Amino acid sequence: MRRMSRGFTLIELMVVITIAGVMLGIGVPSFKSFIAGQRVKTAAGDFSTAAIYARSEAIKRNAEVGLVAAAGGWKDGWSVKAGAVTLSQQAAFPALTMTSAVAEVVYLGSGRLKEQVLASSLQVAADGASSARCVSFELSGLPKSRLGNC
Repeated sequence: MRRMSRGFTLIELMVVITIAGVMLGIGVPSFKSFIAGQRVKTAAGDFSTAAIYARSEAIKRNAEVGLVAAAGGWKDGWSVKAGAVTLSQQAAFPALTMTSAVAEVVYLGSGRLKEQVLASSLQVAADGASSARCVSFELSGLPKSRLGNC
């Protein structure tokens, strides 16, 4: 009797590796776009979270608390400050473009924004990608993030 061998032949293994390589080659460009979109979403979410934190601290302390851009702008990070005390800091987002007309968002002790910031918004976009998010502020001072340009 002849015994059947188990396993793969070298030709079968080479065919599977070739098919996997072709599938990977097709999927990589769309995956890069997905990653860029997620980076934009993360940056916008982090900015919104920092604004909510600054608002909460302003109400808790009944004092002005600011969300201040780093020296190079919002893409280089920001910090939440109550006077001279830094409450939190955010690291830079090097592959993103973050633009706004203001370099500081200040909350009053009531939780409302100072007047000059109400009309402002923050545009977050990935370099070389089509996805963008807009973070704007409601009259109450709460930030809202939406897909698209400001």
